[in-house]
Amino acid sequence: MANPKRRQSKSRQRLRQGAKRWRAPVLKTCPECGTSVPGHVACPSCGYYKGRQVLNITAGE
Repeated sequence: MANPKRRQSKSRQRLRQGAKRWRAPVLKTCPECGTSVPGHVACPSCGYYKGRQVLNITAGE
């Protein structure tokens, strides 16, 4: 098995671990109804995705 040749410094270790931090999810606004929707997901309130309707949403359920 491979072993590290030198000990990694604290600054390099923190740089690597900084990429694992929590980030808030980026939400887009639906162009049809204006609600907040995560990217690459059909809108749960109106059923539109990329300008066309992909889900049949019935009102009053």
